Amino acid sequence: MTTAPLSAEDADQLARTLRAIAEPTRLRLLSLIAAHEGGEACVCDLTEPVGLSQPTVSHHLKVLVDAGLLTREKRGVWSYYILIPEALGALAIVLTPS
Repeated sequence: MTTAPLSAEDADQLARTLRAIAEPTRLRLLSLIAAHEGGEACVCDLTEPVGLSQPTVSHHLKVLVDAGLLTREKRGVWSYYILIPEALGALAIVLTPS
């Protein structure tokens, strides 16, 4: 971003990512998942720490998945979420001055 102008496509993707993380609950969810044992967490592990209902937490997690920051793996009736480190690394690279 500081060495060359963003293309329209890159700007759209960056804006989607920034919108996804511009919400305090979503930042907390990313942090909770990253710090959770094994680097993955079930929705059932995340509702109590953020103090929200399961449907609300699931909505926030879907936004983070759609932004490319998390992956989701279904196991039985539960969904487990895993942070994509490369996504955060790419974000850091774009925002770091050269």
